[in-house]
Amino acid sequence: MRVHGSCHCGHITFTSEAEPERTVVCHCRDCQVMSGGPYRSIVASDEASFELLSGELTIYHKVGDSGNGRELGFCNRCGSHIYATSEAGGRTARSLGLRTGVLAEAAEFVPKFQVWCDSRLPWVTEFNALPGKPKQ
Repeated sequence: MRVHGSCHCGHITFTSEAEPERTVVCHCRDCQVMSGGPYRSIVASDEASFELLSGELTIYHKVGDSGNGRELGFCNRCGSHIYATSEAGGRTARSLGLRTGVLAEAAEFVPKFQVWCDSRLPWVTEFNALPGKPKQ
């Protein structure tokens, strides 16, 4: 389905394709720290379908818990996180992990799976019924 997103201040706007069935909850420590919450909701989107309509994303490069390089796109004005993906230059097409909170259609993206459950905070219980992986 076509989705529309924006950062908190409206500087960044975009459209992309994303399927609600591909929505996950991530409990990794990076998502906890960067979101300021106990987890983050993410939906996969093919990079080729992502279209930046306004603004310019700032890219933060880091190494994830997996040991792989990551690029995180965010608004440098308000700090809203838009997506994360693998480092450019790989051999396969990249998938963007769109942050569902920035989507106008966020309510349609109910999590179906969870990852990095080893890092889940013990008091987060609302996803106990979802299948998950200890890492990713």
